[in-house]
Amino acid sequence: MSALDFLQSVNRIIGILFLACYAYQLLYVPVALWRKHKITKSVPIRRYAVLISARNEEKVIGQLIDSILHQDYPSDMLSVFVVADNCTDSTAQVAAEAGATVWSRKNLHQVGKGYALNFLLSHIRQTYGDDHFDGYFVFDADNLLSPDYVSRMNEVFSPEHPIVTSYRNSKNYGDNWISAGYGLWFLRDAAFLNAPRARLGLSAVVSGTGYLFGKEIMLRHDGWPFHSLSEDTEFTVDCILKGEKIGYCGNAVLYDEQPTRLGQSFRQRMRWVRGNMLVLLRQGGRLSMGVFRRGGLSCLDLLLSMAPAIVLAIAGTAAGVLATVLELISGGRVLPMLGAAAMSFLVPYLLLLVAGAITTVTQWKRIHTSAWKKVLYTLTFPIFMATYVPITVLALFGKVEWKPIEHRAAMTVQELK
Repeated sequence: MSALDFLQSVNRIIGILFLACYAYQLLYVPVALWRKHKITKSVPIRRYAVLISARNEEKVIGQLIDSILHQDYPSDMLSVFVVADNCTDSTAQVAAEAGATVWSRKNLHQVGKGYALNFLLSHIRQTYGDDHFDGYFVFDADNLLSPDYVSRMNEVFSPEHPIVTSYRNSKNYGDNWISAGYGLWFLRDAAFLNAPRARLGLSAVVSGTGYLFGKEIMLRHDGWPFHSLSEDTEFTVDCILKGEKIGYCGNAVLYDEQPTRLGQSFRQRMRWVRGNMLVLLRQGGRLSMGVFRRGGLSCLDLLLSMAPAIVLAIAGTAAGVLATVLELISGGRVLPMLGAAAMSFLVPYLLLLVAGAITTVTQWKRIHTSAWKKVLYTLTFPIFMATYVPITVLALFGKVEWKPIEHRAAMTVQELK
């Protein structure tokens, strides 16, 4: 078999495997686009605590707290708590002046959001007891909330959905192709993954920030025991394995700031990839067994979301490079080889372009940037996603650790309109 034949065979196999793993998500598209008329039911007014872990976030945390305190939800049923985690700036002072209860934490050995959240929950429980709050919201310091965010989440929160996640939008979508790449992915994740999951009775997936969990969840875990590099994935896997369905509220809109520098983006996504790998190594067996039990479709959906795409992308890239090098060494047909290698990149580009275009068109009014940038960054979206190939390789073999990301986009929700 020549190198060209080898590459063409590999491309066919990868294409078949990709289709086998992700064809079901094509069914999500019409489900997501189906506008179901929802009858609003009367729901109880519950008491909530808001948890914010912040490290050197003095530039943005005040705007988040202001957006929380100006919700259309009864103010006496909403309390804001901040952990100033290993801060060297005036985050604690800014948060306190904005109206939050603040505790400071100094621990350079146990670093990361998971440890900070557990610290914060411990202080809240000591001060208020275990039964004072019905649920706990989790936000990052750079977030902003739509004025009806809490009311909308309260409508979905129920014994059937003891965890609820929301619609994640971006404060700085139009800054450059990197921030737009993040933003478009999160919009697709909300509108074309979590929304159809919820409509089909499957569990949604928590994504870093903008979610709510009930006090029963907190009590079952005796706080927050999720300390991996991707604590949100660890939490999601744990919930699904225990049969706790994560609900989704598309009307509750959260805005967060996306990285704009490539090095910063690489470091963050290396942490996500390494964290997901570790969670998969620890819990992949249980998730696989869960496929054959009640709620198995949620286990299968989560497994497929975590693993195959990037593995197949790396395999295709490696095969293309290897086959091209072998063909060049043997003095074979260079142009057909380059053409086959190009096809291995072109097909994923077109698939991602279609996914990005569908998301951009359907979410057009919710993307806060100019029309020409919406179009341009749809075209660059596949390039952003392609960077996951080197990121995954670096995450496998490089040094990965949690590092804070500097946030500078200080604005109000009104300024996004």
